[in-house]
Amino acid sequence: MTKSTPEVELSPLWAKALESYHEELAADDDFRTILETGSLEELLADDHILQPFGPQGRRALDSMNRLKPTFKLLNDFSVVLAVSFGAGTAVTALVWGSIRMILTLASAADNTIQEVSDMLEELSLTLPRLKVYEKTVSMDSEMETPFLDVYQEVICFYARAIHFFRSHKHSFLLRNSWSELRGDFHRTLQRIKRLSSAIESEVELSRMRLDNKKYQEVLELMANLHSQRPETAPTITHYVPFMESSRFWGRTDILTRIDDVLFAGPSDRSLRSFALYGMGGVGKTQIALRYANMSREKFDGIFWISAENLITIAQSFREINRTLGFIKPDTETDDNTMLLEVKNWLSSTKSRWLLIYDNADDLNIIKHAWPAGSVGSILITSRDSTAAFGLASCGCQVMPFDADTGSAALLNILGLDMESASNQEDAKAVTCALGGLPLALNQIGGFIVQRKIPLKSFLALYNRNSASVDAKGTMSINYNHTLATVWEMALSKLSGSAKVLHMILSFLNPDYIQEALLIDGALKVNDPALQFMLDEIDFLDAQEVLLQGALIDKSTESGVISMHRLLQRAVIRRMSTEERERMFLLAVGILSANFPDTYSADVGHQAASWGYCERSLPHMENIVKQSEHFGVLENENQSFAELLLRCSWNLYERENYSIALSYVDIALKKFADKNSLAYASAVDLRGLINLDICRPATALEAFEDAYKIRSAILPPNDTFLAANQVNIGLAFTELGELETARDYLQQSIDIRIMHNSDRIGNSYSNMASLLLRMRKPNEAEAMLKSCPSLKEFSDESFLKTGNPRFSGDMVLLSRIKLEQGFLDESLRFASKALTFRKECLGERLKVCDSLYQVASLFHRGDNTGLAIQLLEECIKISEGLPQLEGLGHLARANYKLSQILGDLGKPKECAAYLERAIALREDFQNFDGDFSWTKKATSDFEELVPWMLW
Repeated sequence: MTKSTPEVELSPLWAKALESYHEELAADDDFRTILETGSLEELLADDHILQPFGPQGRRALDSMNRLKPTFKLLNDFSVVLAVSFGAGTAVTALVWGSIRMILTLASAADNTIQEVSDMLEELSLTLPRLKVYEKTVSMDSEMETPFLDVYQEVICFYARAIHFFRSHKHSFLLRNSWSELRGDFHRTLQRIKRLSSAIESEVELSRMRLDNKKYQEVLELMANLHSQRPETAPTITHYVPFMESSRFWGRTDILTRIDDVLFAGPSDRSLRSFALYGMGGVGKTQIALRYANMSREKFDGIFWISAENLITIAQSFREINRTLGFIKPDTETDDNTMLLEVKNWLSSTKSRWLLIYDNADDLNIIKHAWPAGSVGSILITSRDSTAAFGLASCGCQVMPFDADTGSAALLNILGLDMESASNQEDAKAVTCALGGLPLALNQIGGFIVQRKIPLKSFLALYNRNSASVDAKGTMSINYNHTLATVWEMALSKLSGSAKVLHMILSFLNPDYIQEALLIDGALKVNDPALQFMLDEIDFLDAQEVLLQGALIDKSTESGVISMHRLLQRAVIRRMSTEERERMFLLAVGILSANFPDTYSADVGHQAASWGYCERSLPHMENIVKQSEHFGVLENENQSFAELLLRCSWNLYERENYSIALSYVDIALKKFADKNSLAYASAVDLRGLINLDICRPATALEAFEDAYKIRSAILPPNDTFLAANQVNIGLAFTELGELETARDYLQQSIDIRIMHNSDRIGNSYSNMASLLLRMRKPNEAEAMLKSCPSLKEFSDESFLKTGNPRFSGDMVLLSRIKLEQGFLDESLRFASKALTFRKECLGERLKVCDSLYQVASLFHRGDNTGLAIQLLEECIKISEGLPQLEGLGHLARANYKLSQILGDLGKPKECAAYLERAIALREDFQNFDGDFSWTKKATSDFEELVPWMLW
């Protein structure tokens, strides 16, 4: 016989939770029955749950026996809530009464008891482990709300499950609708996991706050790790760096289709996307610009992304961050950080936003920048028709104008009377000759206006130039032939400074060419051909000629110059071989001016120059692409090779390893002098990149080749040779050949002491790393203290340099302290290093490495909630990196997470993470010929990343 649970006075928060439960249940009789079960003991004593007898009853009995251990977890959770927050016995009654009713209903239903038992078990396993912390942490009022959120999720799912069984009494209805309950369960489970993880992390941090001085660095780290940007209301902010053409015409039907898909009512909480695809020059970008401008009142945020390559995408996300106020002007922050910052904002903001990916011709490039799981609108422009069926949910092909629309557009450009029959006839003839291409019409309009050519006389002139194009054999395809003819007319009239400027611009980033880049470059290159850029009036005059002829565009707000991609190629195509090489090298000189020389002396990291490098980086992809496409300087060229090398060093320092490696490989082929210090530097850099992405054998081969080249050029015991010896020592350390590594590192120390080199600290810290790997932590600490810049040995002495390389010394000291048995000190140093790396390097490889290290230390200290939180952060970052860089870190983090979840008694989650870790490890081998393992081994996940990532 059951007893009635006495009524208690509940606080408003708990009363609201019970009210939500009552609404979900939607049955007063069931509610009263549920409240009659006051404890776990009453539930276990109920024989009616096991009926009906027979096979179904036996399955129910098996399920009950299996659930008893997990019920203990649920009981701990309920009791702690009731006792700590005075919620009363009604709190536990809802839990046990609901489970009692669910099991009763499921045992009577057809073949559902097993899956229901699985649900109840998994739900219990996701709850916070409150009993572990009950005696060490005060359950104060600040903790009440998050605990209540978890409790409410649990009981409301119970209520929905009961309502589901009551509404589907017939077995046929139950089977057909079972996916509804299963889907509800999985969504609830994910919410409870997030809430429980946050609670456990907060409880562990509360325990640390009891000794604030001891854990100051850790608390600061965790406070900054997931600091949310407060947003009280939607804010109106737009980033559209390009101007819509004043000559835009028509396309009303396409704009309406876009708006029907992308602009939805406030109740639509989905990600909407639309793709504009079609050939180049048909006006896709202009349509996107028109839609952006006409929709400024509809969207709180409109953001333009130049999606041609990874560098332009990164540049766009950087500018979006600045527009949103997340970073200050002239602040250097990692590209991946910028991407994640914007994606996080898009997924959490209440603002209505529109993203525009322009020129996304390579759809694979934008997948990592796609805000999956967010609620908003996306517009894509691409030449690839699969954009409308792959990434986007729908789209349309943009076609050239028909004769009537095209002629009206041309008359609008020319400012001629549209009602005149003769004008209409002449314009239609021109439109038909140009195939209705908007780009060609725009270009011709500018040409006619600039040259003051009567419209009726234009076709004869066009036909003569078309014959000239045919004679040159430039094009054969219809629309390409049309554009070539149009541009031949405009470009053949250019001369002097305007022609030089236009030819140089054709090698740079078509969307973002800063005047300051050209002026500063011209100043440093000091070539007579560029002198006009140093005179303000002459420079503006050259631009004016190009602007009048519609050969470039220029933003009136930012002064940024842009140029159509097809026009860039037309300009390069009509250059002579000598002109191509001459203009290409002038562009190379302009870009080189912003990158420091890293190969003439042993200078170490150049973090102070990153801001200057940022100006040239967006242009590197285009100049490489144009060189390859047109065969410019097909043979060796030292200047181009040195530009690629300078850029690659910057990308390496900022951990953009994949792009840096591709540029280094091109540079190595382009060097004319393969016995120069610059060539040796490129070989050396290739080794350093491979070392950081865990290819030590490949790295060693490169280091040894660079050493041979330098040894033949430099005198014995030169400091440059000492730098090379350090790198060789690092490679041998990673390979586990420790005595050989020690010999090379000692040689580097001897040489640097001989020359009183300011780089001696680099040798000492690498020797300290080796000594630690030799299990000599005390000697390692003594060696690290020998570094002149670290003689004070305070936190600030590590970090005040602002050089990311020195954060590695703090990571090393953390590992030394751990080996010495000082867990708290190790955690303090590791937390400090992680904070610095995040500030200096952003969300990249070394931050992943530090996140893993701090998570491992949390795990050792039984702060598993915090460990899981950091490992999940590590996984999120490494998933956003190119596979070549992030795969090893991703596999290792998944494996570590599987270990922790296994220790917590969560076998299902443990198995899922372990399975994924093993699959990722197999993928890693496809990228890395240096790595091999035994299939059944689990200890080799640490081998997927460098032993020490500086």
